[in-house]
Amino acid sequence: MHPSHQNQAQWLNRSLLLFALERDGILSRFFRLAFINILSNLMVPLAGFLSVAFLGHLSEIRHLAGVTLSTILFNYLYRTLGFLRMSTTGVTAQAVGRKDREAVLTIGLRSGLIALLLGMIILILHSPARILGFALLSAAPEVKASGQAYYDARIWGAPATLLNFVLVGWFLGREQSGKVLFLSIVGNGANILLDYILIVRCGWESVGAGLATAISQYLMCLVGMILVSREVRWQEIRSLAGKILAASAVKESFKLNSNIFIRTLAFLSTFSLFTNLSSAMGTIVLAENALLLQVITLVVYAIDGLAYATESLTGILTGQRDSDRLLPLLRMAGETSLLVGLTLALSFALFPDSLFGLLTNHAEVLDSLNRDVFWLLPVLGFGAIAFVLDGYFLGLSEGATLRNTALAATLVGFAPIAIAAWLFHSSSLLWLAMSAFMAARAVLLAVRVPRMLKG
Repeated sequence: MHPSHQNQAQWLNRSLLLFALERDGILSRFFRLAFINILSNLMVPLAGFLSVAFLGHLSEIRHLAGVTLSTILFNYLYRTLGFLRMSTTGVTAQAVGRKDREAVLTIGLRSGLIALLLGMIILILHSPARILGFALLSAAPEVKASGQAYYDARIWGAPATLLNFVLVGWFLGREQSGKVLFLSIVGNGANILLDYILIVRCGWESVGAGLATAISQYLMCLVGMILVSREVRWQEIRSLAGKILAASAVKESFKLNSNIFIRTLAFLSTFSLFTNLSSAMGTIVLAENALLLQVITLVVYAIDGLAYATESLTGILTGQRDSDRLLPLLRMAGETSLLVGLTLALSFALFPDSLFGLLTNHAEVLDSLNRDVFWLLPVLGFGAIAFVLDGYFLGLSEGATLRNTALAATLVGFAPIAIAAWLFHSSSLLWLAMSAFMAARAVLLAVRVPRMLKG
């Protein structure tokens, strides 16, 4: 086929795809969900940035350092339990697609009960977990003291934090992103306000930062419960009490959650190893890579908004047994995500001094950044596709696929090149390892798509 004819055929196919999606309302639903999800997600780093600003302006920098140290523990603790959000969204969306209100309510109640149980276990074990966690972290005694004070205050918010995962997942599964945005405003807004009151006005330093986070989580949870109570009657909950702990349903839930847990643990371990290897290469490399990772994290928050929309609609279409629209939805989501990821990556790659100059004024770090900044293109390009595919398979509740691809990407894509980077003391090889990790995730998930459609 002549190239011009081929381009015309591709343009026609894309136009027909968009027309079909818009005719069925999928296009507008996707972008509405994505836009609201992106706004909701971006409030998290905004609240974190302001919290850092409050702590960073205290007379002693040890409080900021201590909170940063303690946050490493909470990242592992809460992100590995993020399956409470992920699994709830997919199975809830499928129940919505089947128009099975009883299943929608039962899933929410079961997930909430699991979250509450895990939250109570965390509270019971919080002291030995603190001792073990801080024993593994290296820092000056005064920094550790501030970190432990923050930990001891924030940990009491564990039950509310985990319940909020479930509430967000349940609302996302029902295409109620507006409620998720409202909860994000409540939780992050309260956190910012309480940070100011407790850190700046009361002078409670790292303890104030921990209490602000814990209290804001309970406020968010309370508002979420009120939203649920406005559409779910107590009589309905009582009638479903016997089905919440049904053996078969609990077994399926445990299987899905454990697979997502392993997937998330592999993901977090990859980024932690990347940071540790960066540290071994010197302060300048660590500072440079930390700034690049900040950009990646910010872009991923935006891409996750598209992934959440994909997850919700994939689950609903699966519940409706409407597999014909799954592939068009995935193509549209993937192209949009790729456009967002590459556009933002290219912006930082083309104007590194201007954009990274907002984050640091150290000339040696900026010089080092100019050498490695173009690694953002493959990392965020492949990452944009991988995260949307994550959302797609979460919508299908394909936990085993997510687990296997994450483990393979870490062990085969990342680890061998990362070892070479350590041996040769090469930051470029380290970024090649991260690029290979993202590429492996994208490819391994993509090859599973046709098989899922056939299934």
